[in-house]
Amino acid sequence: MPAEFELINRYFRRPTRHTSLGVGDDGAIVRPSAGMEIVVSTDMLVAGTHFLPDTDPENLGWKTLAVNVSDMAAMGAQPRWALLAAALPAAAESWIAQFAHGFFACAEAFGIDIIGGDTTQGPCNFCVTIFGEAPAGQALLRSGACIGDDIWVSGQPGQAALGLAHLQGRHVLDEAVRENCLIALHRPQPRVALGLALRGLASAAIDVSDGLLADLDHILEASKVSAHLRIPRLPSAGIERDCLLAGGDDYELIFTAPAARRAEVEAISARLSLTLTRIGAVHGGIRGNGSPRLTLTDTGNRPIEIGPLGYEHFR
Repeated sequence: MPAEFELINRYFRRPTRHTSLGVGDDGAIVRPSAGMEIVVSTDMLVAGTHFLPDTDPENLGWKTLAVNVSDMAAMGAQPRWALLAAALPAAAESWIAQFAHGFFACAEAFGIDIIGGDTTQGPCNFCVTIFGEAPAGQALLRSGACIGDDIWVSGQPGQAALGLAHLQGRHVLDEAVRENCLIALHRPQPRVALGLALRGLASAAIDVSDGLLADLDHILEASKVSAHLRIPRLPSAGIERDCLLAGGDDYELIFTAPAARRAEVEAISARLSLTLTRIGAVHGGIRGNGSPRLTLTDTGNRPIEIGPLGYEHFR
């Protein structure tokens, strides 16, 4: 069985592109580009909470980094560097090799240098810290949504949650949609190109990790505004609606933008060949009379009752 540093050198030490000093010392040395600010985020994936124990290790490697890349996309930042801390119950080389293959495939796809981390024996979990760059003052925040802004979402939220429901036996997917839902679950595609294109256009942004409604609510809270949603093609009821509204794990982007700039958003959609759907509008501030800050109606303008907004770790 290989020792810790042998595992690191064999599977996690790779050449770097924009790093002064990478894996091998007590710390890495990076040099930000001129005029850029550093954007930093971290996320942990724990077996049994964030992924099923029998998840394919190559897919898990991809997703471990991808969910962090998605945070950079939501900030309008170019991902640059990442560190990986991993706890593994055993040093099973075949499993580790497949995990590393998926992890570095994601790093290669988004031009990220892996510059360090840690390994230890313990219950299976992975924690990535990621660094990106954005021009000074241009990072996308949650706190900029304004009254009158449109609310948009990328891609097809709900697919990943439906894929998980299928694997857990809570829902049976038709063969025609099953593959796309499982790909959305196992191989999420961070919307980095979209995040970069939205700099200077979007007033606020966030990625969908805990659920469309839950994550939009974070924007509303930070921006001190409310919103009304009318979502095209919203399923009438049942698990498909629940997954779309509150399923999470999609890593699509929700963003707000001035209504006067709809044509620019639509042009970005065409240029990136990425569906961007307008799902509502921002309106008055959070009221003190107990009125909800998030309301939803169907296409006939009939109110739809909102249940749990999304996933919560400690509920």
